[in-house]
Amino acid sequence: MKWLWRKITNGLGKISAHLVAFGPFGVFAVSLLDATFVPMPGGADAVTLLLSHARPSWWAIYAASATLGSLAGCLVLYHISRRAGRRALARFSERKQARVRELIERYDVLAVLVASVLPPPFPFKLFVVSAGVFRFGVVRFAVAITAGRAFRFFIEAYLAARYGDRARELFAHYYPVAALAIAALVVVFFVVKNKMRGQRSEVRDQSSEV
Repeated sequence: MKWLWRKITNGLGKISAHLVAFGPFGVFAVSLLDATFVPMPGGADAVTLLLSHARPSWWAIYAASATLGSLAGCLVLYHISRRAGRRALARFSERKQARVRELIERYDVLAVLVASVLPPPFPFKLFVVSAGVFRFGVVRFAVAITAGRAFRFFIEAYLAARYGDRARELFAHYYPVAALAIAALVVVFFVVKNKMRGQRSEVRDQSSEV
């Protein structure tokens, strides 16, 4: 089976290399395929870095293409999972399924947004599949994916355009910390906002009783 997987990976690598020649359209295609069940070698991150370094003035276009491609791929996976139901979760352990479902039910759109920001090996696809299976609102899902992926790809593209060959090293070194910090801020904002909303509700209830 290893030789078969190696052959498939090499084939996907050639497809990815071929798509790069199409610039923004190639970035879109690679991102779309990578976001579904087709893992592209290097993925959208590598293609975005490569093209933004080769043509710095187009970095924002490449980042936007990667974001839109990833969104499209996630929507495809979302709808497939929604139609398949529980069967779509079969390849994930029950412990991970339960944990992700709990996070989505507790934090709603923020759980998907944070998942789309965090770097591998975070199980991002499990969140996408779970959102479809548990019928998470498609509009809220799309907004969360767009925000999280845009944050990731625009940082990548900017670093590649600004720092060239050092971009990959800088991204690998600083992005995980930055992503975790952003994720923590989002969660803190959500908790504080809910707490303030609860306090306002209590004040209104007390006023109405008086």
